[in-house]
Order: sequence, then C-alpha cells, then structure tokens
Amino acid sequence: MEARGQRFDLAGSVPYTLMIAGAMYGLTLLPSAAGIGWLVVGGIVLAVFVRWERRVPQPLVEVSLFSGNVAFLCSNFAAMINYSAIFAVGFLLSLYLQYVRGLDPAIKGLLLIAQPIVQMVVSPVAGHISDRHAPRVVATLGLGLLTRLGRETSLVYIVASLAVLGLGYGLFSSPNTNAIMSSVEIRRLGIASGMVATMRAVGQMTSLSIAMVFISMLMGNVQITPERYPALLSAVNLAFLFFFALGIAGIRASWVRNGVTAGGHGS
Repeated sequence: MEARGQRFDLAGSVPYTLMIAGAMYGLTLLPSAAGIGWLVVGGIVLAVFVRWERRVPQPLVEVSLFSGNVAFLCSNFAAMINYSAIFAVGFLLSLYLQYVRGLDPAIKGLLLIAQPIVQMVVSPVAGHISDRHAPRVVATLGLGLLTRLGRETSLVYIVASLAVLGLGYGLFSSPNTNAIMSSVEIRRLGIASGMVATMRAVGQMTSLSIAMVFISMLMGNVQITPERYPALLSAVNLAFLFFFALGIAGIRASWVRNGVTAGGHGS
C-alpha cells in the first residue's frame, strides 16, 4: 500500500526501453560495426536515462539503489556476470558434440542434462550450503574445466565438468536473488524484482553474443563443414576461456552476498 498515489514514470520508460532494445540488438550484430554502433547508442541513452531518473520525484528505477546500496549493486552485477558466463555453455557444447565429436543428437542431449539435473538437486538446499562454501568459485571451476576440450576428450570428463558447473550455478542463483531482494526496503521490492529479470535477460543475451563473436571471428559466416571443425573447436575453447575469465571477475562481486542479512527489508 506504500505505492498508493505514486505516478508511473512514463517519460522514463521510453529511454529505458530504447536502451535495453538498442543494446540487445547491438549484441546480436557483433562483431560488426553496426553492432558496435548500436551499443554506443545504448550507452548514450543510458546516460540520458540516468540523468532523468535522478531528477524526477518518482523514478522508474531509483538510481540511488545502485550508488548507495553496495549489496544491491554487487549482487546485481554478480547475477549479470553469472548469466553472461554460463548461459551459452549448452549452445557451445551442443556444437562441439554434434560436429567435432559426431555424436547422435539423443546422446548429446543426455550428456547436456548433467548440469540442470545437479542444479535441480542442490537448489532446494542452496541457501544453507552456500553459507559455508563459495558457489561462484565452484561454477568458475566448472568453466575452467571446459577450456581444454579436444577431439578425444573423455565424455565422462565433460559430464563431470557440467556437474561441477551445475553445482556452482545451483548454489549461487537462488541465494544471490535472495540477497538482491533482501537488500532493499519492502516498498522497493518491485524494482528489485525487475532488476533481477533485467540482469538475467541482459546476461543471457550477452553470453550468446560472446559465443557468436568467437565463432564469427574464427570461422566467418560459413556453413559448418568437416574442414571447419578445427576452427569451430578453437572458437569453443576460446569462448570458454573468456567465460572462465569472466567468472573470475565476478567472484569478488558475489562475495558481497554473504554480507547481506536476512533482516534486510526495511519498513
């Protein structure tokens, strides 16, 4: 009931929508000049949006949440990094298993479900376990294991790597979302929930775009044929190496989640 009488920031929603749409469209066009141009446009609109939101009495997004709430800022950043580093794993491995390894699609699917199965198992108890362990480190370790794929890499090794990745992802996702929601007052829960969804969408789009950038750089816009398999394998390994580095960069931000108390909701 605390939002009664407040007005929707319609003027602020316009640059916000343009910013997200422009940035995501630009990501799909990378590494072309048009893609870079759209990302620049998105950045400019972001600056306009932030300036507007700081001036209106009832903003669409309270920018002060990011500048004055370290837990909220770092937890959102960790979420975006998490999705950016992990979402494209299944896509890259499906290409690797289908073309480089020549596996049947049914077998490929069975191998790839290792990650979501482990994630499903650990998610219900993620909060308790993550208080005693560093889930982001576990997830990053899983990415690191996938940077050394070759033509003869053991399928058991791949499944084990996915299991480690799923373990870390399952331990991280729910507690981090809880940290975001717990770091704001009750009247701001709607904004926090919206930012969780935004970080997820932006991270997922970024992850796929990064994967496609490496494939485009090493293979170009060509059909995947046997003579292109070595280039595809190199692209997959480089993408995983980049995701591994991204995971390392996100570890520090995710540690902030441990400092958020359950009593983070204000009145």
